Amino acid sequence: MSAQDSGTAERRRRFADEARAERPDLALLCLLLGAEAGPAAPAPAADPYGIDAAQIELDRLAGLLPYGTRGAREWASALAELLGGRCGFAGSSTDYQRLDSSLLQQVLRRRRGLPILLSVVWIEVARRAGAPVYGVALPGHFVVGFGDPVERVLADPFAGGAPLSGEDAELMVVSATGAPLERSMTVPARPLETVLRILNNIRAWASARPERTDVALWALELSLLLPSHPARLRYERAQLLVQRGEFLRGAAEMEEYAEVVDGIEPTAAEAIRHRARAARALLN
Repeated sequence: MSAQDSGTAERRRRFADEARAERPDLALLCLLLGAEAGPAAPAPAADPYGIDAAQIELDRLAGLLPYGTRGAREWASALAELLGGRCGFAGSSTDYQRLDSSLLQQVLRRRRGLPILLSVVWIEVARRAGAPVYGVALPGHFVVGFGDPVERVLADPFAGGAPLSGEDAELMVVSATGAPLERSMTVPARPLETVLRILNNIRAWASARPERTDVALWALELSLLLPSHPARLRYERAQLLVQRGEFLRGAAEMEEYAEVVDGIEPTAAEAIRHRARAARALLN
């Protein structure tokens, strides 16, 4: 095993262990995820993937928040002033076209990113300072909440921390889904749900770029390390392996997946086995 392969295996072991921890560390999971894309630039040799440096930066930012802040509205205002104002963390439509908008190391460096990654920055900085903060996974747009989820204060880090009224959140959901806002959409997002959503964003980015099957593959493989993930991801990985020319591995994983679904959907299982045979035939 090469040094690079050994490093990847060790990071993924750490990722899997953290995902199964009693209280998963959202920042560490996002930083291990970000390391899959390669070293941050510039980065010291001792920390080539920027994991330690990023944790230090989150601590530094938390230390800049005013001492003695209390109350949900005061916390939201303090975070908006620091991160959205003084530090310039925000997003724009062009950030959706960049992979590094989904990588926490790069978002901390560029101070630009997708709504969910900017929200992770807010959550981790605020949490370190003792704020009652959590993520809110609105359909199509991740935001942050402060205080009691029933009497919450919402803010949009993508817009520099602009406060969101209930009507704002309702309009955001309606524009994204065509359906009204439901209470279940505003419950605090759990760390593993947040990480899976980030990985789904990365897979969507890669699917629009056929030349980046490498990114699609590592995003799938990390998704499969989460203790709760859609079973169909195993089949998606098998298809991707075939697409990358790894016909035997892809066919074998298709056949394994067919065994899983055979008892539930035998017709679908047979169709998958047919695709596995077709993949093997590509070697002839």
